[in-house]
Amino acid sequence: MASAAEQLASNLNFSTFAKAEDLKKRLWFTLGALLVYRLGTYIPLPGLNPDAFAQAFRGQSGGILGLFNMFSGGAVERMAIFALGIMPYISASIIVQLMTSVVPALEQLKKEGEQGRKIINQYTRYGTVLLGTAQAYAIAVGLESGNGLVNDPGWFFRISTVISLLGGTMFLMWLGEQITSRGIGNGISLIIFAGIVAHLPTALAGTLELGRTGALSTPLILAIIVMVVGVIALIVFVERAQRRLLIQYPKRQVGNRMFQGDTSHLPLKLNTSGVIPAIFASSLLLLPATLAGFANTATLPGWATTVVGALAHGQPLYMVLYGAMIAFFAFFYTAIVFNPKDTADNLKKHGGFIPGIRPGERTAEYIDYVLTRITVIGAAYLIFVCILPEVLIAQTGVPFYLGGTSLLIVVSVTLDTVAQIQGHLIAQQYEGLIKKSKLRGGKRGR
Repeated sequence: MASAAEQLASNLNFSTFAKAEDLKKRLWFTLGALLVYRLGTYIPLPGLNPDAFAQAFRGQSGGILGLFNMFSGGAVERMAIFALGIMPYISASIIVQLMTSVVPALEQLKKEGEQGRKIINQYTRYGTVLLGTAQAYAIAVGLESGNGLVNDPGWFFRISTVISLLGGTMFLMWLGEQITSRGIGNGISLIIFAGIVAHLPTALAGTLELGRTGALSTPLILAIIVMVVGVIALIVFVERAQRRLLIQYPKRQVGNRMFQGDTSHLPLKLNTSGVIPAIFASSLLLLPATLAGFANTATLPGWATTVVGALAHGQPLYMVLYGAMIAFFAFFYTAIVFNPKDTADNLKKHGGFIPGIRPGERTAEYIDYVLTRITVIGAAYLIFVCILPEVLIAQTGVPFYLGGTSLLIVVSVTLDTVAQIQGHLIAQQYEGLIKKSKLRGGKRGR
């Protein structure tokens, strides 16, 4: 089966794509949906002073606001209706996934298949509403506390801000689900991807402008380009890397016929946690600097000022904690999304086993052992990819969008989308081969 799929993939060409009408409809739908998202990042909140906010944002762009601005496609710096972006939905999804590991009722729903998944998705939407409402209200209060940011402070501004921001998030959640079902790729990931890619030309232009003014030397710019290409190549290699465990199925008898035992593989990704560890670590580390930026620095105690300074971009303590948090979340999130015991139980239920390993508990222990070892490599890879650009940003002032987290998201989403496009083309070609074989069989019958 694998060799047949590889042979079909090797035969794909432009004519195959030209005949794939369903795929082209999906691509056009995805592009249209992303265009709607980009337009929404330019619609400002009502009652806001845009000039005053732009000046205030420039002073806070190095904190967590800069990270959220990257994920929202620049909507935060314009304080648009999509300023919250899709982050409340992502946070709610992670919280619900955490709860499915500790709450027996949710864990049972997870095992009930499609019906249970629908109920869990509904809980995720409720969580998105709660988180989005709390964050939108906090933003409204924070904007009112700023000097001249709001034209007419009061409850009307707070309510309108909550409705606008929460409505924007819920619309993006719905749009992402529509892209996933009617378009190509994961809709939520593509929305984040579109926001980052939209600002990459600005980041590149900013880097070239630094070179023109002499702030960056030409050899350093070339070194940055080489580093970015090298990091992209590393991300592509590791994200596609797998540790395949050999699975064997015994011979089985159906009626009077004996079927030969089959073999397959259990693929374990080298980086099971994806980009989640980098996002969480960045958010937590940038939070103190952002809170200190909103507070009056004169009222902060001396120890708080010292801590905020030590946690600034490029500082040794920031780098050490950043790497440690990435490693922690890599193991933590992998343990959530992959359960060796459930995998071992499913293998045992279907008669599969790993050669030399007893089915059941011993198989779960072996899978957990292998998964732990490859997660060490995956965590080290994430730390390297995220820390190296951070050092470069701190030393040279390269724009934030060229960081490791943004490159990791862009490359990972691109790989996933291309794989889905290739899957649709293979399915199209496979259906064409089946139709041809049926036609030939009908002619022979005549």
